[in-house]
Amino acid sequence: MRKTNRFTAGLALVIAGLFAATITAQELPSTPAPEGAQVRIVSPKDGETVGREFTVVFGLEGMGVAPAGIDIEGTGHHHLLVDQAELPPAGKPMGNPPMHFGKGQTQTTLTLEPGKHTLQLIMGDKLHVPHNPPVVSEVITIEVKD
Repeated sequence: MRKTNRFTAGLALVIAGLFAATITAQELPSTPAPEGAQVRIVSPKDGETVGREFTVVFGLEGMGVAPAGIDIEGTGHHHLLVDQAELPPAGKPMGNPPMHFGKGQTQTTLTLEPGKHTLQLIMGDKLHVPHNPPVVSEVITIEVKD
């Protein structure tokens, strides 16, 4: 019985991976962003020095937060880009990176290596696709000290 459970779990992971790859490869319609919607990083502040482990607090105005897969007009969920120079492409589900907060989380704790790092938020719709126009924060730079 234990072998069957491992096989079933493994098969489920393979099927989920194939499904994700299929969705990622296709163009999906973008969900309209609510007019005036803005996302920002509340904490840490741009230029701040933090320890190796720190909390990132997300701020959102003009729209609501809903878990991934939930279709409620005017909502989305957060994705965090760490040290990523380019935004994810429009019309395509965001993979990993960016970090995905599909349960509707509004903060996270990160552990990063010492040095300079950039952080940016982007909202995704029920299918992880960036809104149209994209709802993105300013890029902030932080210094992580040991």
